[in-house]
Amino acid sequence: MKQIKGTSNRVLEVDLETQTHEIYEVTADERCLFLGAKGLGLKLLFDRMTPGKDPLGPDNIIAFMPGVLMGTGGPCSGRFEALTKSPLTGIMVTSSCGGPFGLALKTAGWDGLLIRGKAVAPSYLDITEHGVEFKDAKDLWGMEIPEAQALLDVKKAKSLVIGPAGENLVRYANMASGHRFLGRGGIGAVMGSKNLKAIRAEGGTYMIKPSDPKMFKQVKTKAAKYINQNDITDRYRKFGTSASVRDCLDAGILPIHNFQDGKHESGRQVSGETMAEKHNTSHHTCKPCTIRCGHKGSFKSGDMSAPEYETIGMMGTSLGIFDLDIIAEFNYICGKLGLDTISTGGTLAWVMEAASKDLIKSNLKFGSKEEVKEALYDIANMKDFGAEMAQGSRALSQEYGGQDFAMHVKGLEMAAYDPRGSFGQGLAYAVANRGGCHHSAYLVAQEVYFGYLKPDSCYGKTKWVKFFEDLFCCINSLQICSFTMFAFLMEPPLSKYTPDFILGPLMQYLPTIAISFIDFSIYADLWNSVTGIHLSNREFLKAGERIHMLERYMNSREGISHNDDTLPERLLKQGRKFDHDNKVVPLEKMLPEYYKVRGFDKDGIPLKKKLEELGII
Repeated sequence: MKQIKGTSNRVLEVDLETQTHEIYEVTADERCLFLGAKGLGLKLLFDRMTPGKDPLGPDNIIAFMPGVLMGTGGPCSGRFEALTKSPLTGIMVTSSCGGPFGLALKTAGWDGLLIRGKAVAPSYLDITEHGVEFKDAKDLWGMEIPEAQALLDVKKAKSLVIGPAGENLVRYANMASGHRFLGRGGIGAVMGSKNLKAIRAEGGTYMIKPSDPKMFKQVKTKAAKYINQNDITDRYRKFGTSASVRDCLDAGILPIHNFQDGKHESGRQVSGETMAEKHNTSHHTCKPCTIRCGHKGSFKSGDMSAPEYETIGMMGTSLGIFDLDIIAEFNYICGKLGLDTISTGGTLAWVMEAASKDLIKSNLKFGSKEEVKEALYDIANMKDFGAEMAQGSRALSQEYGGQDFAMHVKGLEMAAYDPRGSFGQGLAYAVANRGGCHHSAYLVAQEVYFGYLKPDSCYGKTKWVKFFEDLFCCINSLQICSFTMFAFLMEPPLSKYTPDFILGPLMQYLPTIAISFIDFSIYADLWNSVTGIHLSNREFLKAGERIHMLERYMNSREGISHNDDTLPERLLKQGRKFDHDNKVVPLEKMLPEYYKVRGFDKDGIPLKKKLEELGII
């Protein structure tokens, strides 16, 4: 087996129309400035795409980028990134996945894969260390995802596959690698628009060796220690991400009936603890993984993946469903058809409420079960009203009215946290580059899980949102699981042993000082030990800022500005039903300060001097 020390710096560029490929060599400057995975992928797309391209046209490029940790055996490192222009939002979308395709691509000797053009007929790609072969996929076209995977995933070959939703260009279609999904923004539809059913990589040719094995081993040991002793990662290990249900229910931020409320008496019936007790759950994770948050269990429809928190919130409680057997079945159907559960749930919830207000005619109502299952197939197959639902909640509300309760940001349906009980998360949603995203900055942790920041205060939130946006970009460029933040930020001695009565006020009222004391060095140390390129903590975080700003700049060239940095009207003007104080998100109080902290002008456009300072222009 051949060895790669650090990174191969080889990116495979494929043109489906001409059935040709080229090899691009990543430069040292690109690696230092943009790290890898998300950051490097954005830079490569920025250099190759001009604004205004049709997301479903042949000129759109889709990138698949394993990070520098992939293949090293690092903690929670079995993740890769996909990037493209979204057919749902019309702006850049990035998505992280933990399936086996990333490792196969990396150990075939590739640090990235770029695909442009459109195949003449349904096709799939075979990637090896030598390049790419173009294969006929006519027998695969129309298959559901598990059926196609069974034919493609043989021996060392691992695939990325779209389902009927991607083939039919559902604007929020996803794709699968193993039992994990590239979920958001319609990346599966971009694949479908290119007549590309699947990509298969045959790995195992190269072994990835850290540049400094001794340092890497020390950091890996430290990382595992932090993860194993952290309370949040321990709960995720025991109960999966659905461990968050109880915390969000108690805080009143679990979406109920399309975000009309944040609490429900039946909420605990769908908690992680209930799932473990009643459905005999066991681990079903990405590899390698130290946290092991993924679970599977026994449900009425059979043994299957246990639904994650976001699916429980958006395909469960937001639809008025409080039955884990039913939610698990919805999750399975979405998985085999290739539908993002967050956007699917957000769209169905809008339809249910719109029907209740006589804006549309539909048999979908809150609490529907069989009707939802039928709707999932209609959406994936573009059948009847399913073809309209396939466009997402923004398009539906623009056509029929009800924009005040279409729960999206920039066209991307929001994740399952009600920001009226988490103002910092409200700001994070509004300014997130890809839309209603909880993986841009996750203030729910500080405001709800730990209680360090007052959830109904604006003070200090802008600086925390910026810090976590930058750090998330670093994490998604390494690539490593974002859940490691719970352990890697909270377990270092300064954070762990500072009393809460000191830590809380410091974070709330002196955020700049508090941020300067945060020890995130474990991420930079992993980078340094694998690549052999030394970046200080400050330089590492600066790379995250550069990546975030590049993505914003790319979006601003597509027309994104202050008018798009907003929330659904419901969250700005209407309180939750249980909340007698009728709290709403005071977004306009936070936006001007956020723009100043970020280096935007008053319209939300990145300042030229900031772009120059970061080396973007």
